[in-house]
Amino acid sequence: SVLFLIMGGILASFMWKENVAGGVSTSDDDAGSKSEGDDTTTSKPTIRDAIKVVKSDPKIMLVGAIQSMFEAAMYIFVLNWPPAVSKAVSSYFAKFATDSSVAIGTPYGTVFSCFMASCLLGSTLFGQLTGSKKVDKNGKSKAMSTENFAVGMLGIAAVAMGTATLSISSSAPRILSTLTSLPVLSTIFSSTPGAIFSILMLSLFLFESCVGMYFPTIGTLRSKYFPDSHRSVVMNLFGIPLNAMVVTVFLNIERLGVQGALGLSTAALMVATACGLKLRGLVNGEAKEASESK
Repeated sequence: SVLFLIMGGILASFMWKENVAGGVSTSDDDAGSKSEGDDTTTSKPTIRDAIKVVKSDPKIMLVGAIQSMFEAAMYIFVLNWPPAVSKAVSSYFAKFATDSSVAIGTPYGTVFSCFMASCLLGSTLFGQLTGSKKVDKNGKSKAMSTENFAVGMLGIAAVAMGTATLSISSSAPRILSTLTSLPVLSTIFSSTPGAIFSILMLSLFLFESCVGMYFPTIGTLRSKYFPDSHRSVVMNLFGIPLNAMVVTVFLNIERLGVQGALGLSTAALMVATACGLKLRGLVNGEAKEASESK
């Protein structure tokens, strides 16, 4: 992998050009001091300009909040899934060990490979649902709007992370025993340790599928609502709360523990889902007003 990274760095240094943000046009109150035809100046957008842009359109604020909350939850998850999975593997497979003094290894590579496959599945699902060219009998596209897809994806991610958080808690066996008392679920979950392990892994795979859906979704939303001239600086602006949240969690990881960290990830995903619902409401409201005005 080091060799490929070096090769990629060499190719990028020779073949990639600097991605400079577009200039911001400013009015010239002192036009008299400038020559004719040069009544505007261009400058690189600043954080102050980005704040003005965000204030001017609530949809930009909502998309930025979705980006900050989801990516914060994702980064917290990235550094907390190994201990969560390791604990679940040790708890479940300990009963199969012939020598209790031997530590049970966790197949991190296999788990990570499954995560990447789940991401690929999520990305493929985004393309299938939002890029459909089929139309109904009225001629309307059957493709799902990106805003609706985002709400569903964020909701599923919040449920998956919340389920994973509960599965590693000390009350998980009690909750599972209560659920298995129901006739419908008693045939699905028969072994408590095995069921908890299965629920944790399925929840993590489901969340990773949502990660695969997230990147094309947020890319589409940014291109739709972020102005090109300020896109990079607006993204940097929303990176501030993202990094603040991640750093705060890891400075207090000993106090929070894995369960507490994943619990905060769940809360962040719930906030992102609420922002997605608000964004969808604004977009649908504008579309309704546009159709009524015609």
